[in-house]
Amino acid sequence: MTLRSLAVISLVGLLAACSTTEPPKPAAPAKPAPNAIKLPEGPGPLLPYQRELSGQLLGVPAGAEVELALLVIDERNRPQKLLSSTILTGNNKSLPFQLRFNPEAFPQGARVELRGRASQSGQLILHLPSVLIAKPETQSLGQLQFVTAP
Repeated sequence: MTLRSLAVISLVGLLAACSTTEPPKPAAPAKPAPNAIKLPEGPGPLLPYQRELSGQLLGVPAGAEVELALLVIDERNRPQKLLSSTILTGNNKSLPFQLRFNPEAFPQGARVELRGRASQSGQLILHLPSVLIAKPETQSLGQLQFVTAP
């Protein structure tokens, strides 16, 4: 047997050995516990230049569209500037919310309020009584109750 034929046979044997190995099977993903509460995906970690208002909205029917807005209000009780807003969908339960804003946009000496409204099929059904936000700090507002719109 020549050296050349021995090298070819060795190469073929090596290739055959490599081709018969099965790739490792990926590990099965961990299944969540059946009774685990699934929390909604949040907007991620709070960035250094952001502050956040959070809490629970009560009394919002399932399927209703909820709009929350952080507004600068003038002396005539009119909105002058939007600082932040979010839209949520009601679930007939306590609805968690997170509203982020830039504290540098928070005007000194001006009145800032959190306002909200809920509509269903394009019709206003509920509103959130105005909540005064005195300082541009991260705050938990607790449970906020929606009331019937006038």
